[in-house]
Amino acid sequence: MRYLTAGESHGPQLTTIIEGLPAGMPLLAEDINEQLARRQKGYGRGRRMQIEKDTVHIASGVRHGLTLGSPVALVVENDDWKHWTKIMGQEPPELNEGEEVKRKITRPRPGHADLNGGIKYGHRDLRNVLERSSARETTVRVAAGAVAKKLLSLLGIEVASHVIEIGGIKSEVRNYESINSLKNITENSPVRCLDLEAEKAMMKAIDEAKENGDSIGGVVEVIVEGMPAGVGSYVHFDRKLDAKLAAAIVSINAFKGVEFGIGFEAARKPGSEVHDEIIWDETNGYTRKTNRLGGLEGGMTTGMPIVVRGVMKPIPTLYKPLQSVDIDSKEPFSASIERSDSCAVPAAAVVAEHVIAWEIASAIVDQFYSDRLDTLIRTIEQQRTYAREF
Repeated sequence: MRYLTAGESHGPQLTTIIEGLPAGMPLLAEDINEQLARRQKGYGRGRRMQIEKDTVHIASGVRHGLTLGSPVALVVENDDWKHWTKIMGQEPPELNEGEEVKRKITRPRPGHADLNGGIKYGHRDLRNVLERSSARETTVRVAAGAVAKKLLSLLGIEVASHVIEIGGIKSEVRNYESINSLKNITENSPVRCLDLEAEKAMMKAIDEAKENGDSIGGVVEVIVEGMPAGVGSYVHFDRKLDAKLAAAIVSINAFKGVEFGIGFEAARKPGSEVHDEIIWDETNGYTRKTNRLGGLEGGMTTGMPIVVRGVMKPIPTLYKPLQSVDIDSKEPFSASIERSDSCAVPAAAVVAEHVIAWEIASAIVDQFYSDRLDTLIRTIEQQRTYAREF
């Protein structure tokens, strides 16, 4: 299973094409739109979220509410395109049209792809880089992840996310009764946090960053429950599921670190306090006394909840811009300013949730017979039974 995205931040639309979905899977636009709306929420978002009301158009691969097994094409139109038709148009500009039409950018922003992308592709106008490197592209990554989440839910697998740190303020509440109770709390939190006291402090820190023309980052956590044991591989490094999940997290704009279970804390503990002891009973089969390794051992699932965290750096577009160098004049200047958020960590948690959902679904489709949904459901249940009785 794979997908490809296309589109620029201020272009006419964002597109993704998904290949490898089982046939016969229920899929409606509202399944995806619900998740797109979640991505646009969160305390600290900028004015772009008020302009765009992201909704999807399913252009192919679905008939009468069911997937066909052929590629599924999803399109999200950019409402702001009407203000950018000349600036981002495909046709060459007229000779008498001024610089305003071109909106040329020659001052790269520190921490962004602007300068490196310009060097790579030879662009003297850095808008050609920033339009694609923008986090706006995560819109259709969430759309693809929403399709994956739909598939996982039909297999009895649930995915959720929450924020555990913003601007150095940490949530002290990590426990939850069930994944549904976690969702109920975080969906009603402006910063998607389980700790209501930390929530207030996080919002205050975001307000202060905005007032100062600055930005702040944080840490998000994604949890996957219901995975059967043995998904992934120990045979080759590129088939290890934790490696794929780590790559998915750091592929999100502004993410610079990833950990599973207790993560980096394992470096400061003896092995007896890191590894999860194995137990067995007739009802549950093999389980672990603890879940310090985050549901993954040897590149494969253990059947315990998968717990993965990602570190998001502060957004590099600042309203008090850092020093840069004009690539034409080579003179020092303050970097260019584009519309931006003071904090996008709550929204990034939703993005992380969906890129993880995609990799989990992809691993299942790759490992088990998946041309038809009904067959895949039976195969996954057989795997669960087999693992319990092994």
